[in-house]
Amino acid sequence: METVPPFFRHGPGPFARLFVFALLSCILIAEDTRFKYFPHLRQSIGVIIFPLQRIAYFPADIVDSIEKFIASFYLLEENEKLRQLYLESREQLLTLHALGSENNHLRNLLGAVRQIETQTKTKAVLADILYTPRDPFNHKITLNKGSRHHIELGQAVIDDKGIVGQITQLYPWSSEVTLITDKDHLVPVQVLRNGIRSIVTGTGKNNELALRFLSLNTDVQRDDLLVTSGIGGVYPPGIPVAIVQRIEQDSGDDFALIIGTPVAGADRNKQVLVLSLIPTEPTDSSETPVIESGKN
Repeated sequence: METVPPFFRHGPGPFARLFVFALLSCILIAEDTRFKYFPHLRQSIGVIIFPLQRIAYFPADIVDSIEKFIASFYLLEENEKLRQLYLESREQLLTLHALGSENNHLRNLLGAVRQIETQTKTKAVLADILYTPRDPFNHKITLNKGSRHHIELGQAVIDDKGIVGQITQLYPWSSEVTLITDKDHLVPVQVLRNGIRSIVTGTGKNNELALRFLSLNTDVQRDDLLVTSGIGGVYPPGIPVAIVQRIEQDSGDDFALIIGTPVAGADRNKQVLVLSLIPTEPTDSSETPVIESGKN
């Protein structure tokens, strides 16, 4: 009997193979659905081949690490540039805010000058504040304008809100201003609401002025605005000085103590205006008030 050589021997046919694999698939599906033995087997196989997977991915991981390491240098450099740009932009923004505030303050000063000029004959000189003392008991500031700039002793100093003080020391290129909060400073004022006149004095505190020697029944109320009366010829009339904050009455005393808060402040501004009254010739009109010359 002749035998077929091995290299001519044929295996199962295609339909037989299809049948075997289809049957095997059905068996595996049935087993995976009912008995669930193969998931445990897959997990065991996964644990065994995990080190091999890590070894296979190791070259790719090294390449990724090198790329991230190189990219980190570029990110650090870019972050440093962005930080520098942010700081420069922040500085410019703060400078713009400061300039804007200063510009608004100068506009307000100009408006204050125009308002005063419509009420009385004055001239004004813009001055910068050179020095504000840190001593709470020293209520004086130094300006960058002096006698060389036609500044004179006794001239009033204002900001865009109201009275700041008075020139009390004069030098060629600078001058010293005594603030209205100084305990030895006096300012003739009147209540804007009803025209009652009095004198406001400093108390030695930065935010406090006092009205003394007013009777207990004087018509002064909280939030009343005190303005300069113009008496004495130092301060032009009608400039805001203080706002009444509280009224202290003692039944054992014949007078009331009225405390106010200054509307102006040298600690809020960099520039102030130095005012001086321009002398006017007296007229015969009985309606024109006579301003007595003098100094507080």
